[in-house]
Amino acid sequence: MSGETGPGLRERKKRLTYRAISDAAIALFLERGFDAVSVAEVAAAADVSKPTLFRYFPAKEDLALHRFADHEDEAARVVAARPAGVAPLEALRRHFLDGLARRDPVTGLNDEPGVLAFHRLLYGTPSLVARLYAYQGRSERALAEALHDAGASGLAARLAAGQIVAVQRILAEENWRRIDAGERAEKVAQGAVAAAELAFAQLRTGLG
Repeated sequence: MSGETGPGLRERKKRLTYRAISDAAIALFLERGFDAVSVAEVAAAADVSKPTLFRYFPAKEDLALHRFADHEDEAARVVAARPAGVAPLEALRRHFLDGLARRDPVTGLNDEPGVLAFHRLLYGTPSLVARLYAYQGRSERALAEALHDAGASGLAARLAAGQIVAVQRILAEENWRRIDAGERAEKVAQGAVAAAELAFAQLRTGLG
């Protein structure tokens, strides 16, 4: 008799539990609103205890924002894994444009009903917006470390990381604003690409 044991199986079970808890939470939040749902109700819906829930999600807001947590060190990973001869900013530009082409929800360029509902929940809940900024702060710090490893000085790396993260946030918010106003992603796409090219050109050359 054989069966998989050890860290690999445990890690997969943890990821499944993590996803199941968050999925249950988001379903309740979308149905009733973030503030109207208690942590105890989420735990009951996911069939776990409150202590178990808090081991996976330290704060209620994290239940809704785990999708952004998955992207927290994404920019840093892009810089670290860039091909030889490709500058960090160019690698990030290519990655953002690829996200637009794939309609990655993180870029704001996605009009699928489930994504629209989630974004309306997010941007309509002040505590979630505040928590999102904390995630972006951690993303900025991780990117600064990656840029420092790539050769930038400490202050230059922090300044660049702050600008890059802010630019990506503004681009995503602008795409989302247009889609929330009723435009389809296909109509927004051309302008989104042009805006991204402009933004990364400004990052590359400065405001001059």
